[in-house]
Amino acid sequence: MRHIIFSLLTAAFASAATQSDYYLREEIPLPPGEVMEIGSIALMPEQKIAVTTRRGDLWICTGAYGDDLSKVTWKKFTQGLHEPFGMFWKADWLYLTQRPEVTRIKDSTGSGFADTFETICSDWGINGDYHEFAFGSEPDKNGDIWVVLCLTGSAAANSDWRGWCVRITSDGKMIPTCSGIRSPGGIGFNAEGDAFYTDNQGLWNGSSSLKWLKPGSFQGNPTGNKFHSLANFPAPPEPADPSRVLAERLKHPEFIPPAVVFPHAIIGQSPTGIACDMSNGKFGPWKNQLYVGEQTHSQIQRVCLEKVNDLYQGAVFHFLEGFEAGLIPVRYDQETGMIFTGGSNRGWASRGSKPFTFERVKWTGRTPFEIETMTANSDGFTLNFTEPVDPASAGDPASYSMAAWTYILQSGYGSPEVDQAAPKITAATVSPDKKSVRLKIDGLVRGHVHHLDSKGVKSASGQALWHADAYYTLNEIPK
Repeated sequence: MRHIIFSLLTAAFASAATQSDYYLREEIPLPPGEVMEIGSIALMPEQKIAVTTRRGDLWICTGAYGDDLSKVTWKKFTQGLHEPFGMFWKADWLYLTQRPEVTRIKDSTGSGFADTFETICSDWGINGDYHEFAFGSEPDKNGDIWVVLCLTGSAAANSDWRGWCVRITSDGKMIPTCSGIRSPGGIGFNAEGDAFYTDNQGLWNGSSSLKWLKPGSFQGNPTGNKFHSLANFPAPPEPADPSRVLAERLKHPEFIPPAVVFPHAIIGQSPTGIACDMSNGKFGPWKNQLYVGEQTHSQIQRVCLEKVNDLYQGAVFHFLEGFEAGLIPVRYDQETGMIFTGGSNRGWASRGSKPFTFERVKWTGRTPFEIETMTANSDGFTLNFTEPVDPASAGDPASYSMAAWTYILQSGYGSPEVDQAAPKITAATVSPDKKSVRLKIDGLVRGHVHHLDSKGVKSASGQALWHADAYYTLNEIPK
C-alpha cells in the first residue's frame, strides 16, 4: 500500500512540476518612466551591474543580486551612445561595442558619471541603416574583442566589412577574421575559448543557428565577400545557388557549417546572446554548456557541444521560458550562479508582453530530470541523464523516435525542412549506473538535424523528462 501511495505521489509531482520548481525567474525593477530596451549587460565590482539601452543610455544598477529587489537603485552613467550591443568591465573601464566603433569609458574623477571617452577602433563602415548592428564580445585569452557586423538591411553590404567578423586588439588594430555572416544576434565563447555567434534565418540561412567563428572561415552568406580585397584576406567561396551546406563545405574546406541548427519556430526564431556555464554546478549540472537567448520566443535555450573530426556539433534543448520581452543579452555570473538578461520587442515581435525587461534567474537547487548531454557515435547516440533512469522504459527502443532533415542553402529567404529521413532506433542499452543510454540507430544522415523525441523515458523515481526533445546537428559521424 505504501509503495502504491508513493508511486501515486511521485506521478502527481511529475505532472505538476514547473519551471519555478527548478529555476526562479524574477523581474528587476527599472527606473520609473525610463525606456529600458536593454542591449548589453556588464558585471562590475561590488555586485553592481551596468546596462546599456538601445536608445543609447548607460545605467548602473545596485541591488540586483539582493534578496529584496524593492531596494534596487539606478544611476545614469552616460547617454548619447549608438545602440551598444556588447559591454564588459575591465580595470576601471567599461568597454562598449557600438554600431560604429569599439569604445571605452570611465569615471576618472569619482563623480559617478562617465567623463572620459576613448575610441579604440572604428575601422568598419556604417551608413545609418536600421540593421547595421554590431555585436561585441568580452576579451578573448589574447585580449581581443570579437565583433560580428550585420549586413545592411540584413541582405546587402553597403558599408565596409558588413557581413564579417573582425577582431579588435588592445592597441586598436582591426583584424578581419571570418566572412559569410548575415544577421547576428549575439556572440560569446565556449569553455575552450573558441568564439561562436548566433545567426538568424534568412538569405543563405535555411534556419537560425549557432556558428563557430573559426579564424579564416566562411560562414555561408557570400553577400559581403567583396570586402576581402580591403585587406590581405583570401577570397571567400561563392556557394552554388541552390545547394546544401554539406555539399558546399565538401567543396570549400573554409566553409564551416553551423555547429547547431535551431529548427525554425520550434527552437525559437531569433537567437541572441551566448553565455557559457563554467561555474561547476552553481546553476545545475550543465558544465561547460551554452545558454543562448531567444528574442521572438522570449526564452533561453541550452546547447551541449562536442568536436568530431575537427568540427563542432551538438544538441539544443528547450530550457527556460516566460521572460517578459524579447531577450537580447544573456550574462551569466560564474561566481553567484545567476543569469541576468534583458531585452526589447521594438522592431521585432516577441512572446513577452512588455516592451522591455531586465530579469534574473536563480537555480533553486533542485535538478530536473533531463537529458544532460547527447553525443554522437558511429552507429547512434549516447544520452547522459541528470539522474538514474527506469531501465524498463529507457531500455525500450519504443520509448524513442527520430526524424532527420536539412535545409536548402540558397539566396532566397530561409528554407523549408527538406531531404527528410526516418532513422530507426533498433536498440537502447542502459548503462550499469542507469545514468546513460546508448541508442543504436540505423540511417543516420551526415549533415542533417536529428530530432530525438524521448517522451517514453522515465526516471527511476517515475518522473517524465522535463524536456523530451533534442535537436542534434550531425555535421560528422564519428568513425
